[in-house]
Amino acid sequence: MIRLDNISKQNGQRLLFIEASAALQKGEKIGLVGPNGAGKTTLFRMITGEEEPDEGLVLTERGVTIGFFSQDVGEMSGRSAVAEVMDGAGDVSTVAAELAALEASLADPDQADFDAVLERFGEVQARFEELGGYALEGKAREVLAGLSFSQEMMDADVAKLSGGWKMRVALARILLMRPDVMLLDEPSNHLDLESLIWLEQFLQGYDGALLMTSHDREFMNRIINKVIEIDGGSLTSFAGDYEFYEQQRALNEKQQQAQFERQQAMLAKEIKFIERFKARASHAAQVQSRVKKLDKIERVEPPKRRQALSFEFLPAPRSGEDVVSLRRVHKRYGSRVIYQGLDVLIRRRERCCVLGANGAGKSTLLKLVTGATEPDEGSVQLGGSVKMAYFAQHAMELLDGEHTVFEALEEAFPRAPQGSLRALAGGFGFSGDDIEKPCRVLSGGEKARLVMARMLYDPPNFLVLDEPTNHLDIATKEMLISALSEYEGTMLFVSHDRHFLAALSNRVLEVTPEGIHDYGGGYTEYVARTGQEAPGLHR
Repeated sequence: MIRLDNISKQNGQRLLFIEASAALQKGEKIGLVGPNGAGKTTLFRMITGEEEPDEGLVLTERGVTIGFFSQDVGEMSGRSAVAEVMDGAGDVSTVAAELAALEASLADPDQADFDAVLERFGEVQARFEELGGYALEGKAREVLAGLSFSQEMMDADVAKLSGGWKMRVALARILLMRPDVMLLDEPSNHLDLESLIWLEQFLQGYDGALLMTSHDREFMNRIINKVIEIDGGSLTSFAGDYEFYEQQRALNEKQQQAQFERQQAMLAKEIKFIERFKARASHAAQVQSRVKKLDKIERVEPPKRRQALSFEFLPAPRSGEDVVSLRRVHKRYGSRVIYQGLDVLIRRRERCCVLGANGAGKSTLLKLVTGATEPDEGSVQLGGSVKMAYFAQHAMELLDGEHTVFEALEEAFPRAPQGSLRALAGGFGFSGDDIEKPCRVLSGGEKARLVMARMLYDPPNFLVLDEPTNHLDIATKEMLISALSEYEGTMLFVSHDRHFLAALSNRVLEVTPEGIHDYGGGYTEYVARTGQEAPGLHR
């Protein structure tokens, strides 16, 4: 359906693609992977025609429809979320807009040309039915409901929605369109666990071709049947899911390393012979023969070493056995009751993940525990010797944009040795010149890494984390999971990443309208016991 034929592309001084080729066939669901900045978004833009390759061709079969979802959703206002989603379906949205205007005119008691408007209304209504408009609106609402929209949000002006919810509207447009080819650039960003699982099921049932990027390995693993890796300017295809790709890449690197070492040993042996006998006339022919042989040998390159992020906690001071206690806590926002008579005790070394449907009060629980919000009634009591750190989404906005990465670390730890802070920065992926970047130019993922570095350098014994994996790529998530696995303190966290939940939790608190259900055992045991991966969703 789509073929990339020997494409080359340069972005400024950076070579993104060098004579790279790949193909997307009917029915294939492909995960596009590669380090940050490798050119994944540029590849999408070349397929849609927004950018041209410097050399080579992007070939698309005639008549193939393409839907592209990117993080840059643009402006949205003046229409409801449903109308915005239906707009992606073409003519029917124009007809729907006229129908709505005619309905409003007919409801106006001062309407002068009532008969003419009524006649036009009949014509437009017939055209709307012919285009499947009524069924389409139902489907649009179904998609939005899957992405956790309430009926009220569906009918309200999209201008009132936050950036994250506008992204869901943009995603719903593509899903409703059901094009022949879907290009999805990080569709799992900004989704809660329920929406993520719904989207996963939707894409599993989608019969078109799919090319997507995602920082959620579990999500990708369950959808894709092929991986295209961008690395060093080339495109390499692997048949299978993400897990198979990881295993295959590791095996390929191991084989390439062994081949490289064998060749290096052979070259060393030949060079030693040449050096030893080059001055002897009796061996001149042999030496000349070996020199020619060495000139013709194609050199094996060592495998590219990806920067491995690693961070090890310093030992955290020990807290008392009771870390935080909530007693008879009441919390409401306006007329909406979030908690009524809530009792929760979190003990030392527990790793509690908080689950709950969208709007159930997961973040509110974290805010109550950290003191970011006060209970209306009841008490929240921290235990003895508790040293707490709180990672919230707004923490990234508090970074001083004019400070460099290094200055941001230095500000937090003015007495720390420079070498120690540089090592900390390196552990969180800021190496070389990266530590001189001003905070204002950092990506969401870089900001999240910097905030975590500042939070974890002088380790607390109680970590409260609200969606810590948002914006983080797969490699950084793996580093964080690895570091937190060794952490000896207490954790309370909300996450929509199932790999993160399963790897780190040993207790589940499920927020429901009836109160909190407490499950001993981690997320994996919760799934096994309830038969659901998220509250209200059955497998």
